[in-house]
Parts: sequence; structure tokens; C-alpha cells
Amino acid sequence: MAKSLNRVTLLGNLGADPDFRTTPAGQSVATISLATTSTFQDKNGEWKDQTEWHRLVAWERLAEIARDYLKKGSKVYTEGRLRSRSYEDKDKITRYTTEIIVSELILLSPKEGQTTSDSVKSHSEEHAESNVAVYPEDDVPF
Repeated sequence: MAKSLNRVTLLGNLGADPDFRTTPAGQSVATISLATTSTFQDKNGEWKDQTEWHRLVAWERLAEIARDYLKKGSKVYTEGRLRSRSYEDKDKITRYTTEIIVSELILLSPKEGQTTSDSVKSHSEEHAESNVAVYPEDDVPF
């Protein structure tokens, strides 16, 4: 039996285009803002939406895929692990953040200019070696 488990599963929409950059060591990294929304009933019986924002970090090939195929509003399913860290901002103030380090990425929105079925075929063939899958939104495997 495992001693511990650090796993996060999210399904949501991007709040902005991925922020792609290359580290001084030459590694590709993309920071992704993902929104998940849940619905609840308030004390007056009215239905309300509550949105949570998540900071995703994708490295190497997953970062490049995010750069090439994701944009604001894209729907994605992702899995990863939580990582909390601190850093010092430009004013020398210590800040804390919690991120999800992406290990799996399923693209649920077709690439601009493609139909959903075209998107599934081309993305799936191109990403056969990486941890990426592409499904039409109505055909999610869960």
C-alpha cells in the first residue's frame, strides 16, 4: 500500500491564454489559469455558481502542447500533484502559492478552425507519445 498520495483531478475552462516561457536552463514551462465552477443552493433556495481558480504548471512537452492548442475559454481535463512553495517578489516580500504540476492533459475543445472530429484525429496522432488525449466534449471517457 502507498504511504501517501498527492493527486489532483480538475475539469474546467482556461481563464486566459497559457503563459509560455523558457527557463534559463532551457526548459519549457507554461502557467495556466483554470476555472472550475460548482453550483449550490443558498439559504433562500436560489441556485448560485461558485468559481474556484487554479494555477497549473506544465513542463516540457505538455507546456508546448498547452502553448500550441489551448487558449482562453478552452475546456480541459487535467491531473497532477499539488506543490506549495514560497518566493520573494520584486519588493522583497515573501509570497506563498499552491500550484498543480500537470502530469496528464486531455483537450476537450477543438483547435480553432477544426471540427471536433478533425481535432480528435489530428491531436491524438500528434500526441501519441505524450500524456495528452483529445476528446470531443460530449464523449469524455468518464
